[in-house]
Parts: sequence; C-alpha cells; structure tokens
Amino acid sequence: MAVTHDYEITIEWTGNRGDGTLNYKSYDRDHVIQAAGKPDVAGSADAAFRGDPQRWSPEDLLVASVSACHKLWYLHLCADAGIQVLSYVDHAHGVMQTHAQGGAFTHILLKPTITVSREQDVAMAMNLHHDAHEKCFIANSVNFPIEIEPEISATATR
Repeated sequence: MAVTHDYEITIEWTGNRGDGTLNYKSYDRDHVIQAAGKPDVAGSADAAFRGDPQRWSPEDLLVASVSACHKLWYLHLCADAGIQVLSYVDHAHGVMQTHAQGGAFTHILLKPTITVSREQDVAMAMNLHHDAHEKCFIANSVNFPIEIEPEISATATR
C-alpha cells in the first residue's frame, strides 16, 4: 500500500537591497529556507550565479540530499543485516552543466568511507550499497546517474 508524505517548506527571499529586481545586478540571491520546528537554512545562488558563497545553494542541497538519503538507507540495511557500522563519511561530488537554455546535473558521485566492526562483514557491507541506491527516495526521483564508490574497512576481526 502506498503512503503519501507531504513536506511543507517556506523559502523567503531576503536579497532586496531596496530596488528589488530592477536589473540583474540590483539584488542579492539570498534566501532563508524554513520548515516548522527546524532551524533555518541560509541559502543563496551558487557563487557562479552571483550568489553568496557562504550560504547553501540549491545545487549544494541537491548533492547533499542524494548523499544523505543513500547514507540513511545504507545504515538501515546494515542494521537489518547485523552489520555494525562505526563511521560513515561521504565526500559527494555533483556535476552540473549549463547552456543557453538553462542547465542540468549530469551525474553525482558518492564516495563514502565506512568503518565496520568486523572484517567478515566488509563484503556484505559493500554489496548493500546497491540495495541502498535502489531504495533511496531521492535517487529514484532524479533523472541523472548516481555512482557509488565506497571504501570500507574493519576495525578488528571479532
């Protein structure tokens, strides 16, 4: 049975310097991302598009969403399989190409470095990335490839 989940987000533009969007250079791209009961996120455009490089861009957030969704599914599947994950750090990389009509992401590469508690779990831990990718809500919602190149080690043989 399908279950529907709704997400209510507010984006408030905070970049009006006084003249609004009088011209392309007259306004900041700054905004605040809000959701009830959660801390605000300071957002802007990517620096390449006149944004504030100190704030999260939509492109940053897309890559982060893909990475976080994969990680959450992966940890879930490892827990179900009895694999004790001790650490997980992903250095994700997204590639977007722009052109005269706009642009699009062409791919994202996830490069998680994972430590598990037992050497005998490394092979299964590696295989669970495929299942995590298949189940990831965000990966199932985008129209570009996502590659996963994990590195997995064990702390000790138990």
